[in-house]
Amino acid sequence: MPSRRTVLAATAGVTAALAVGGPAHADERRPRALLSRMTLEDKVGQVFVSRVHGHSATAPDPADADANLADFGVRTGAELLARYRLGGVVYFAWAHNTRAPRQIADLSDGLQRAALRQPRGLPVLISTDQEHGAVCRVGRPATLFPGAMAMGAGGSRDDARTLGRIAGRELRAMGIRQNYSPVADVNVNPANPVIGVRSFGAGPDAVASLVAAEVEGYRAAGVAATAKHFPGHGDTTVDSHTGFPVITHTRQEWEALDAAPFRAAIAAGVDCLMTAHIVLPSLDASGDPATLSRPVVTGLLREELGYDGVVVTDALDMAGVRTRYGDDRVPVLALKAGVDQLLNPPRLDVAFNAVLKAVRDGELTEGRLDEAVLRILRLKERLGLFDDPYVGPAGAARTVGSPEHLAAADLLAERTTTLLVNEGRTGRERGERGTGGSKGDGGVLPLSPRTHPTLLVVGADPASPTGTTGPPTGVLAAALAAQGFRTTTLPTGTAPSAETIAQAVAAADGVAAVVVATYNVTADSAQKTLVERLSATGRPVIAVAVRNPYDVAHLPSVTACLATYCWTDVELRTAARVIAGVVRPQGKLPVPVQRADDPTRVLYPIGHGLT
Repeated sequence: MPSRRTVLAATAGVTAALAVGGPAHADERRPRALLSRMTLEDKVGQVFVSRVHGHSATAPDPADADANLADFGVRTGAELLARYRLGGVVYFAWAHNTRAPRQIADLSDGLQRAALRQPRGLPVLISTDQEHGAVCRVGRPATLFPGAMAMGAGGSRDDARTLGRIAGRELRAMGIRQNYSPVADVNVNPANPVIGVRSFGAGPDAVASLVAAEVEGYRAAGVAATAKHFPGHGDTTVDSHTGFPVITHTRQEWEALDAAPFRAAIAAGVDCLMTAHIVLPSLDASGDPATLSRPVVTGLLREELGYDGVVVTDALDMAGVRTRYGDDRVPVLALKAGVDQLLNPPRLDVAFNAVLKAVRDGELTEGRLDEAVLRILRLKERLGLFDDPYVGPAGAARTVGSPEHLAAADLLAERTTTLLVNEGRTGRERGERGTGGSKGDGGVLPLSPRTHPTLLVVGADPASPTGTTGPPTGVLAAALAAQGFRTTTLPTGTAPSAETIAQAVAAADGVAAVVVATYNVTADSAQKTLVERLSATGRPVIAVAVRNPYDVAHLPSVTACLATYCWTDVELRTAARVIAGVVRPQGKLPVPVQRADDPTRVLYPIGHGLT
């Protein structure tokens, strides 16, 4: 492997080409002309992407106006853009930005009007986290697709491209031109508390293929995809929202496990990459998180991987980036590292003034700032924001959640549900763990309303992902009832008490079978006890792992087990159709499931899935 000095020398020409004075890009005349007229304050504003509270740019609800006043010293989004000349705004459901498609389009247009009416006004780049699955900021009636790990179970590049194209079309109709998706992390650690099912899987090449396809879909829709979280957040037991993750991969392990999806995203023309608030000592021994690391952002991403698109930080209000430095230092260090966009600083006034001061004091060169701004302006040019920044509510109402889009989501989901276990009475009597099989091989699934007319639906009801119907037990019961079963629902939660377990066991008396939704089962989980007690009744117990497929390792007593990889409506409806035999299970595990009694051994390998 070449030394750091050799790599830097060999890439000196590349670095020069990335500078503002280097060769022009294809559509760069307008961005360069705009940059030449900007004040220093304009430039500093362009690198920031901030939240704003409220459903309207000019008339938020009183509580949201008060929140804006507390956070920013202004009452509206329009006033925020006027004060800081922001380059971007990020939407959140909790900030009341995403109530309905027409409202979102109106908010987007209002923010664009406010930005463009300023002296030297520039359109604003509006973004959100619409990963699908567990993370969605825009809920119903928008089309909600299966999450990344479910798509990994489907394994179809065409489906991933379709997801990106349809999701991008809906986002663009609401004025959202930048999406913080897809997740390019390879989830090789089952204990990962922050990525997990947000990843396509544990196989680097498979993840790379789906990341590239989804990027292609978003590009076709005219939306900037953002592959995240560079250099890879898949092997951690610490959540960077609340802690300071350290990943101990060697450089060789990073190349083997983490690099491929980011290389594939770059090759597919991804517009943006998001940094991770993780420490990877083999890439930078300083102890700084990747977001603030010049060796990672400039040395590795820019110079070695040759990436010249926009680099955006993960949110700057997260603990992983605030552990070593104050909120005034973080944005300056990120820009010095080579980042272009600074996402959601906790104190915008502190961050803005810190960057302004760093340039005036000479710590941060205006040339480095110009590089960042020019990349952002190039992206706005490519997305058509200078020529057509407005969308209008009618287009959003017509496009978002259209019958064609909803039908496509259902079809994609039908190719993702994974049947992990399907045993018959004989296997249970022997106490053996069979390999499963079809109904013809003695498996209990599919169930028929004729042979199993009554079902008890119990289990975990985690807070539903944004905008889904929920709770999971209710959605499952309704979907099974639509298939002709008579259902009784008893939510038991993620930590059922002894009394609740006893109620579930009593409710199982007289039904033909039990369907139980499980959510992140562990060795000492009360959910495991619930399943064991229900299995002891002699009724067939069908577990539906509504988040991690790893649940199955802790459920040896179940008659059948499905993995849906998330608990949104589209996945739960498909699970019900699989249980009823209306849909054939096609998904294959995109991650291995280790044995509960010996995690060094694999219970079900990547690719396992019954039909």
